[in-house]
Amino acid sequence: MGSLKTEEDLKVSNEAILYVNGVRRLLSDGLAHFTLLEYLRDIGLTGTKLGCGEGGCGACTVMVSQYDRILKKCSHYAINACLAPLYSVEGMHVITVEGLGSCKRGLHPVQESLARAHGSQCGFCTPGFVMSMYALLRSSQTPPSEEQIEECLAGNLCRCTGYRPIFDAFRVFAKTSNDLYTGVSSLSLEEGKSVCPSTGKPCSCNLSNTNDKCVGGDNGYEPTSYNEIDGTKYTERELIFPPELLLRTPTSLNLTGFGGLMWYRPLTLQHVLDLKAKYTDAKLLVGNTEVGIEMRLKRMPYRVLISVMHVPELNVLGAKDDGLEIGAAVRLSDLMNFFKKVVTERAAHETLSCKAFIEQLKWFAGTQIRNAASVGGNICTASPISDLNPLWMAARAKFRIIDAKGNIRTVLAENFFLPGYRKVNLASGEILLSVFLPWNRTFEFVKEFKQSHRRDDDIAIVNAGIRVHLQEHSENCVVADASIFYGGVAPYSLAATKTKEFLIGKNWNQDLLQNALKVLQKDILLKEDAPGGMVEFRKSLTLSFFFKFFLWVSHQMDSVKESIPSSHLSAVHSVHRPPVTGSQDYEIRKRGTSVGSPEVHLSARLQVTGEAEYADDTPMPPNGLHAALVLSKKPHARIIKIDDSEAISSPGFVSLFLAKDVPSDNKIGPVVADEDLFAVDYVTCVGQVIGVVVADTHENAKIAARKVIVEYEELPAILSIRDAINARSFHPNTEKCLSKGDVDHCFQSGQCDRIIEGEVQMGGQEHFYLEPHSTLIWTVDGGNEVHMISSSQAPQKHQKYVSHVLGLPMSKVVCKTKRIGGGFGGKETRSAFIAAAASVPSYLLNRPVKITLDRDVDMMITGQRHSFLGKYKVGFTNEGRVLALDLEIYNNAGNSLDLSLAILERAMFHSDNVYEIPNMRVMGRACFTNFPSHTAFRGFGGPQGLLIAENWIQRIAVELKMSPEKIREINFQGEGSILHYGQIVQYSTLAPLWNELKLSCDFAKARKEVDEFNSHNRWRKRGIAMIPNKFGISFTTKLMNQAGALVQVYTDGTVLVTHGGVEMGQGLHTKVAQIAASAFHIPLSSVFISDTSTDKVPNASPTAASASSDMYGAAVLDACEQIMERMEPIASKHNFNSFAELVGACYAERIDLSAHGFYITPDIGFDWTIGKGKPFRYFTYGAAFAEVEIDTLTGDFHTRVANIFLDLGYSLNPAIDVGQIEGAFIQGLGWVALEELKWGDEAHKWIPSGCLYTCGPGAYKIPSVNDVPFKFNVSLLKGHPNVKAIHSSKAVGEPPFFLASAVLFAIKDAIIAARSEMGHNEWFPLDSPATPERIRMACLDELLSSFVNSDFHPKLSV
Repeated sequence: MGSLKTEEDLKVSNEAILYVNGVRRLLSDGLAHFTLLEYLRDIGLTGTKLGCGEGGCGACTVMVSQYDRILKKCSHYAINACLAPLYSVEGMHVITVEGLGSCKRGLHPVQESLARAHGSQCGFCTPGFVMSMYALLRSSQTPPSEEQIEECLAGNLCRCTGYRPIFDAFRVFAKTSNDLYTGVSSLSLEEGKSVCPSTGKPCSCNLSNTNDKCVGGDNGYEPTSYNEIDGTKYTERELIFPPELLLRTPTSLNLTGFGGLMWYRPLTLQHVLDLKAKYTDAKLLVGNTEVGIEMRLKRMPYRVLISVMHVPELNVLGAKDDGLEIGAAVRLSDLMNFFKKVVTERAAHETLSCKAFIEQLKWFAGTQIRNAASVGGNICTASPISDLNPLWMAARAKFRIIDAKGNIRTVLAENFFLPGYRKVNLASGEILLSVFLPWNRTFEFVKEFKQSHRRDDDIAIVNAGIRVHLQEHSENCVVADASIFYGGVAPYSLAATKTKEFLIGKNWNQDLLQNALKVLQKDILLKEDAPGGMVEFRKSLTLSFFFKFFLWVSHQMDSVKESIPSSHLSAVHSVHRPPVTGSQDYEIRKRGTSVGSPEVHLSARLQVTGEAEYADDTPMPPNGLHAALVLSKKPHARIIKIDDSEAISSPGFVSLFLAKDVPSDNKIGPVVADEDLFAVDYVTCVGQVIGVVVADTHENAKIAARKVIVEYEELPAILSIRDAINARSFHPNTEKCLSKGDVDHCFQSGQCDRIIEGEVQMGGQEHFYLEPHSTLIWTVDGGNEVHMISSSQAPQKHQKYVSHVLGLPMSKVVCKTKRIGGGFGGKETRSAFIAAAASVPSYLLNRPVKITLDRDVDMMITGQRHSFLGKYKVGFTNEGRVLALDLEIYNNAGNSLDLSLAILERAMFHSDNVYEIPNMRVMGRACFTNFPSHTAFRGFGGPQGLLIAENWIQRIAVELKMSPEKIREINFQGEGSILHYGQIVQYSTLAPLWNELKLSCDFAKARKEVDEFNSHNRWRKRGIAMIPNKFGISFTTKLMNQAGALVQVYTDGTVLVTHGGVEMGQGLHTKVAQIAASAFHIPLSSVFISDTSTDKVPNASPTAASASSDMYGAAVLDACEQIMERMEPIASKHNFNSFAELVGACYAERIDLSAHGFYITPDIGFDWTIGKGKPFRYFTYGAAFAEVEIDTLTGDFHTRVANIFLDLGYSLNPAIDVGQIEGAFIQGLGWVALEELKWGDEAHKWIPSGCLYTCGPGAYKIPSVNDVPFKFNVSLLKGHPNVKAIHSSKAVGEPPFFLASAVLFAIKDAIIAARSEMGHNEWFPLDSPATPERIRMACLDELLSSFVNSDFHPKLSV
């Protein structure tokens, strides 16, 4: 290796270069603290987004190209720019979304395909998806398979689309398909239909009316198939690897960063060892996927970072006679590819360990993380939930360790991890050199196991590596050796030593299994208060994994195989996930030039190129400051003292502002002013804003804010709905009641054959919009006016809050919103206090201030969907007809009222779902708790009320031994039904919807097939369910049902529309533009929608309640009709060749070509004093069928089929509406089955009191690509126009959300089948979300019965 006395002996450079999109950039010293993402955004490449900052969402995905001097070739791979240190990509070529294509110079095929297939809604995640797909294509020698495409997207999250259109867009690049960029196979088209060139969807628009053909885009490019991607048309656009980087000799780097941070990049092993000897606390890194998280989220103060990515000795990867040698710096994606290659070259029995690693790596994080993370980094981090370490240990791997003198020692993997948290057998100055993985012997079996909240890109709850070596003695198989290692059950990867000792020497048979499970149960012990909770579930998984392993091994041993019942093999058969397929069935009814046409989202092309601008993309003015909030760390306390002495001396600090500095009123609130902008005297939740710090950079502002020390006197806290009920802790004036008939008399009269009582509880849900809250605010005319650009669903609320706290008239405060990267209700009111907080320093200092929340802060302080508790009493007949319902509903409102009362009211309105209940009483209360104020979320309380109803419906079915679908049908409301709040049902389409859904899924056949499957499979069960719903459309507060719009016609015949609604991905601007285009009989391309601004349209209601298309579309139509009416006298006198000619003539006649349109929703109103009225203009009806398959041993599940039918009248844009339905359904699936909020409460004592544990994508799991139903079908009901809304359409945003509960009830149906195997046929509760923990613990079986009772109930934050 040679010796190295000083760093100067090597060629060390502090000049770093980088190519970005083909442009050479010199990286100055002093930037070691920068991530690649920060750098890219600082140089104006804002297409790469900051979504989470921890590599969990993929919004920051870029492609990195580097030249491998050994293999003499370039490699291209996707990484998370938010984790990659800037200097780690030195000497490489980084390609961002801006490097692919643009609207001006033309789109890249990947971008074009995604735009045309409706794969971009809010657009914030879109550049990340584009780059993941692009990197896959650039790195593939041949077109990738559909499976590879889905796999490459596993590290990217989308909250809007439901993923299906993204699959469709990218499927064209797969080797199984060479269709046009339409995402639709010609084989899937119905007879008589063609692919619409505008939308890429099957349609018959060119058949029904030759004058109404869909018009293609105006880009001048023909659709291009995969085999043309390297053709002459696109060669000039593909960025080549820069020749300079091919010729450049790599140098070691010695650079610095903020706060004395040192960055080294050695090129030899000896240099690494010398640096490690000099800096014993230095952190070695390759991808920074763990160190980056530690430094950013855990605030570990590492001062020396050594990048070992380019050290040849650490990148060894080779096969030897006795096994594999794997360098410590080898990236996990390279390891996975190497294993795949080895498996094809060696005897099958030798590579069982390799196969186990391949399977485990598939579920290890996302592609971007695997492309960056290294083998050694994962090992030496010694995470107690590492997916790979238990496997290294089980597979008899050996770790080679080297010290500064070059001495190498070898340690068995099982001896490397020491008892204690993240402790390893490495002395000071030692590093991990390589890993040796031996080949497997004959009859040596190695298997991996993992269970997490979500399959894709998730940390394990429990994982395992298990190995057994069997030897044949006469007719028996005897255990010669064994290894059993678990992660997630101790502070380190734990060996089941006693179980191993028990196994050795025993015959491999059923007796061994039963006895080994007993030993194992005592071998792996978890304390009741173990960190991470879920103690019983984790215990069960240790047993389930060994049980599965036994069956898996036995199935491969002929001498044991026959003793295993065939129905038990379902425990070892993994589910094959086919590529997602789906159908979108709708009719196109065009009205005018554009309405009814499935047009692509107007911003889609800007979004796929990264050119679409969001609030945080707005460039900072030269004298701008960044703001960070000072937040409470206690759920309820008195503030004793605020000490800012450390903050004042913090680098870049400018000032701290507290309640005393607020120019006017510190009290705020959307309905009731019960919140403090900055806390005064008391704090009532963790995350309450105490003050705001401004500094020269975002990072400096955060550092200074953390240095503000607050002393507290802690007070008792209320941390659940039950706590609030017991303490009578309710928000004032929130007790509500609705009633119909005489409930008490019905219960007492004997009319009811049966009466049941029960409770339903459900957790909350985080919005997880991909774009965090962001506002840029500045003063005009020396503070006489204030302007801001905000990510908000309600710019008027920002205007109102800021004017209120500053003491300015609203006429001097302007809020603009171009678009937002998702909102879902979370940016309706809870964004306003953030803007107000930033307005104080901006106004007082007379300087621009930008505030953008980090993901963890955003999740911690801005509130979520309300958790609910429902207490019901239901009376019904033996035939299943419901006669009476008495219901109490409580929601967890948090520490201020916000919109919780309106949310509670909507839950009460929807608590009948679609069922006729002659006698009904609903009481509701909003609970005051010491959590951040919970707020609006898609459905606005409706889904919670509906879910309570469906729970007691399902319970009635169990009591009567009837199918839930039958109970539902018996109790359907009909035309003319009078609801419990006095509204009469009109134009109900429930019956045709339900019948069409039943026909489409052939329910009777599906039921028979599921029962058949369940009878043959003991450990996997399937379930089905059909769920209907009706959703009321209108704001339930009457005054909010008004809308304004400004329409301006220019002399070239183009139209500018400004309205009060916000574009947040739902296609509102597109639909409004279509309405304007049809009103003027002009092409859609002639209409432009300007940003939403409070100085254009005043007093606008929030973009919420699904009502925006109805209201703003009608307001725009009103304005258009006013202008058309003025133009009519001119138009009637002449035949004009074009609209532009007509406009010119009108202008010459001095006709006003601008109009303000206005709309109020008619015929609505509700009087709470009598509890009667008509709160809704109409109802949107829907129904869904779902089929699921669960693993009863682990709680894992797949949605096999989802069929959705929705009545949307005559859709304004069926393609956008289908996208809304799919997105809502997948978001709803997250609510009912995946997404669990965990708070520091009685149920989770291991979490600090009042704190949110699940405050980032690492712990909080929204659905990913792997959670999409295998078959995902959406149909719009045909032939039912809605007479009560514009162009006979219906609202779509919220109604489909609840239909995902079909998945929840299908899961419950599958659990019922599992429980019946043990003779348990009684009703049982299944809380929402039905996570793997809840599914597994409800599936009673022999493994569970030894340590939990049949009524065991996993804990839930409610």
